Amino acid sequence: MTLVVLTRHGHVDGINPPRFRGQHPLPLTEQGRQEAIMTAERIASTWRPVAVRTSPLERCVVTGSRIAESCGLQSVTTEGLLDLDYGEWQWKTYDEVKEKWPRLFALWRASPHLVRFPSGESLQDIVLRSADVFRSTAGAFPDDTVVLVGHDSVNRALLLQLLDQPLSAYWKLAQDPCCINVIEYKNDTIRVLAINDTRHIRGSTADSTVSPLLKERPAPSA
Repeated sequence: MTLVVLTRHGHVDGINPPRFRGQHPLPLTEQGRQEAIMTAERIASTWRPVAVRTSPLERCVVTGSRIAESCGLQSVTTEGLLDLDYGEWQWKTYDEVKEKWPRLFALWRASPHLVRFPSGESLQDIVLRSADVFRSTAGAFPDDTVVLVGHDSVNRALLLQLLDQPLSAYWKLAQDPCCINVIEYKNDTIRVLAINDTRHIRGSTADSTVSPLLKERPAPSA
């Protein structure tokens, strides 16, 4: 059985008020560094991972390094967990995008699966990347626990695949900073055991362990 502990990086600038962060290089804030420490403590005390794989962006590398150190491991980057490329929208505020691309922004909020960002990617692109990461992880670690450290968007895309949900349900999933999702892969069967668990983040008011697929919850882009 492969157990995948999927987490998101800690807090960064551009979450609130929201910007289209995507592949823009961002360090963790002090809040994000503390969240990474709490997440590392939770993972090390609950599971025994044998590997940590992270997006190559700094915010995930630092979060993953904290987790790896707590587990006596070294993290390794993988391009498949890289965040969504927002193209011309990257690092722009929502208001800036709404002013220049009003119809496309409205489509992104209503039907995200139909959007390709100007000079950027679509959700279908990160579906392919994240699926490859999951397949390679299950193949390389058939009897172990592995930690994956990704982004809001790439984590949602992967979870929607594992839950057999359409990409149109993208906004119905929440991925708060340093949340934990747990996926079990056994005998070619996938079970998602936890989604957006933030109980380890002190002061968090987010829902945890309950799948948000049945309730609408606005969330910032990754």
